[in-house]
Amino acid sequence: MVSRRRAAVYARRRQRRMAGSTHDLLPEQWAQLLEAWAGCAYCGAEGVALQKDCMLPISRGGRYTVANVVPACPSCNASKCNTELTTWMRRKRLDERTFLTRLAEIARLVSPGRPAPADPSEAQAEPRLS
Repeated sequence: MVSRRRAAVYARRRQRRMAGSTHDLLPEQWAQLLEAWAGCAYCGAEGVALQKDCMLPISRGGRYTVANVVPACPSCNASKCNTELTTWMRRKRLDERTFLTRLAEIARLVSPGRPAPADPSEAQAEPRLS
């Protein structure tokens, strides 16, 4: 009985966090992510129902956006929980470099546009009209 109450409290907290954030992941973008990853983004599992996983968890300020969501198998999604991504990948002995490289490639496919500068000092403010 206690665990049900605890679960209900956590569910209400999650609902408040979700309502307080702007989530802009469109169904078309989710479909593109599923197609581009072609399996679990973390372990590569195919043929399982994939879930939306926020790389930066909602409990830590993440949102459902195309830049923060990847498809994950239920096992990876549950074990990651709200752990920081790189910490979790290292603990599970997953290939972090391959994941990050693939993430960058897929981000360009799903949200094409002006690429982000490699060096933050290269970013310049929009010109102002005088």
